[in-house]
Amino acid sequence: MLDQADIAQILNDYRIGALEDAQPLTAGTVQTNLLLRTSQGPFVLRYYRQNRSFEAVLFEVHLINYLKRKGYPCPGVIRNVRGKYAGVYGGRPYAIFEFIAGEHVEEPTAAQQAQLIQQVAELHNLTKRYRPTYTSYRWNYNVAFCAAMATAKANELATRAAQEKLAWYRQELAKLVLPAALPKGVCHADFHFSNMLFQDGHFHALLDFDDANYTYLTFDLTTLIEPFTFRWDTWQEVAPGANAFDFSAARQTVAHYQRYRPLNALERKYFFDVVKLGIFIDCLWFFSRGMTEDFYEKRKIDALDDLGRDRFCRALF
Repeated sequence: MLDQADIAQILNDYRIGALEDAQPLTAGTVQTNLLLRTSQGPFVLRYYRQNRSFEAVLFEVHLINYLKRKGYPCPGVIRNVRGKYAGVYGGRPYAIFEFIAGEHVEEPTAAQQAQLIQQVAELHNLTKRYRPTYTSYRWNYNVAFCAAMATAKANELATRAAQEKLAWYRQELAKLVLPAALPKGVCHADFHFSNMLFQDGHFHALLDFDDANYTYLTFDLTTLIEPFTFRWDTWQEVAPGANAFDFSAARQTVAHYQRYRPLNALERKYFFDVVKLGIFIDCLWFFSRGMTEDFYEKRKIDALDDLGRDRFCRALF
């Protein structure tokens, strides 16, 4: 954790005033975020503690600068005295951001959810033409990333169950059909309520691009829908083969998204496969969870396979 002396040392490289106070912001992040109050006002210092190289941070700050130039609602990055957007202190990268006032809404209203869906579509309209310089330094969500991470997770656990899960994972991953022509761009990939700010009931800013990466544009849309009738804590109550889907809310989300960014024919046809990709990503974060022969992510994949790509597409679109 950074102390006052550390923060003052960092601020020597900026023209944002003298430090008056620093308080941790703890909601919804694995990095260290500090609310700084200086003689020129509030700012947010992000100190990257986990899994982020300096180049990966440059991906993030350059993305945010691009979005700000396009007028997208997100906090800008502050340049230091040398014109740089990120630095290194104590062997870890950091960046300083604008402070944006607003409130986190844990249970958004229908109107607020609609505003979020619109902003996700607008984000994709901007990033489908954006080619980040430091893409190779991010965890970009694709088949190669999944295979490499699953292998690393299984080897780290070093158990027979982990190797059995890895075998299942590789087998199912190989079934994905993701044509090279599927549109790609930068997705945010983490729409937790703590990463959104509302003000007077209206969407005000999207925060925390720490998980943003270059992937299929529909990946973010898959995270906004949940057609499954079971969750991670209820899946065992649903018998295999039972009706596992309720598409009513998902259809509304997809329809609203398409008001601002219509999906092309390939995106609609292979949305099924991107949904599966999202499940494989979730499986990485919880690789040790569940028995090998039956666990939450496997149950979701099995349900999708029972339904099939064409029926899934018809039910959703």
